[in-house]
Formats: sequence, structure tokens, C-alpha cells
Amino acid sequence: MKADLHVHTMFSKDGRTTMEELVRYAVEAGLGCVAVTDHNSFEAYPLLKDNGEIIVIPAEEVSSKEGHIVALGIDSLIPRGLPIQETIDAIHDAGGFAFAAHPYRWWSGLGEENTLSNPFDGIEARNGRSVPSANVRSERLAARTGKPISAGSDAHTPRHIGEGYVELPDGAETWEDVMDLVMAGKAEAYSGSRGWKGTMKYGTKSIGEWMLRGFRKMRRERPFSHRISRISFILS
Repeated sequence: MKADLHVHTMFSKDGRTTMEELVRYAVEAGLGCVAVTDHNSFEAYPLLKDNGEIIVIPAEEVSSKEGHIVALGIDSLIPRGLPIQETIDAIHDAGGFAFAAHPYRWWSGLGEENTLSNPFDGIEARNGRSVPSANVRSERLAARTGKPISAGSDAHTPRHIGEGYVELPDGAETWEDVMDLVMAGKAEAYSGSRGWKGTMKYGTKSIGEWMLRGFRKMRRERPFSHRISRISFILS
């Protein structure tokens, strides 16, 4: 079975995929399972869990204080903006598993030191939106730790669904079965990588967002007046 363990929908602020498109494109890509990892949102899973076509893992991509963490197998929304350890604890309290997402992505990854120094359940070894060198380093980091791995397309639009995935033994019938296989180390990671044009486009967008949030790595909600004064400072 192929399982794309990192997919976004329209419930991510930067996502475009509808529920119907997610199922259709996943089936066309030959996937048997997807994890819906919307940014700080748990709205898609109730709409997708009984789709009758593919297995859907309840999940979320959480913006921790230091970077993105993929929560797989959760039963409730994980709050954003917490330190890494508190985020991991919240994921465990929700019955899930905490995976360090694209650790070498400089504007939203946790970085090597944070990934190694915190008790993650697993590491995302490949990501379809990461550059080739970052995927190579992520695979090496995962092998170094010996922890379970995940992989996904990180698709924000339908056409990219399935461009990253794990290959699992056949036989899984529920998302719990899929997670049992992943946590047992039965997953093999595959993905493409982001080309230089896509990297430049996304990097420009991310740098702009980074400036607007006051040069902090992750966004924390601030009063509107503070954001206006920050924008005025940047433009002056």
C-alpha cells in the first residue's frame, strides 16, 4: 500500500484542495491512504473519514514555537505556538504520534539539534516540497536515530497528491493498521523533490511572511496595532 502521510486541503490557509478532489486525486495516484495534515486545523477529517475510497489518518501539521511538527493519529486539535516538548506532550495526550516535519527546511523545519534533542516518535524522511539535499539529509538523520519514518507530498493543490509517500505491506484496513505498520518500522519512503523554480517562488513567499511576523520563525498572534507598526517599520 502507498500512503501519502502529508497532505493539505482547503482548511489550510495556503491549501486549495477540496474534499472531493483529495479523494479523487489520491485514488488516481494509486494511494490507499492519506494523512490530512492541515496547518493548525482538524476540520477536514470528519468530512473525509467515511469516504469509502481511501483510508484517512486524522492528523495535523502543528506550528510549534520552533518549527513544524506532524501529528499523526490524533483525536483532537493540537494548539499552535507551544514549545516543542509541550507540543509533543499535547500530541501524545490526543492519542497521536509526533513526527519532525521536513527538519532541514530553514523557514519552518525544526533543524537537526531540535530534532535530536526532543523525544519525537518519528522523522519525516522525505517530503515532496523539499529540495533534494534536504531530503538526503532527512533520510540520513532518520537512519541515524533509528526511529520510524514518514514521507509525504506536502501537497497544497490536488495535482501534487502522491508525489511523496511511504510504501507499506498490504493488508491494512484502518488508519490504526497503517500507523501500526509505520511505528513498527515497516515503511519505505519515496518522493520527488522541489525544483529550483518552485523553491525560489516558495522561498520568496516565506521570507515575506517571516518579515511580517517580526522575523520570528513561527507566527504568534499579536495585536493588530503591533502588526501595523511592524509593517511601517519594514517599509520605512
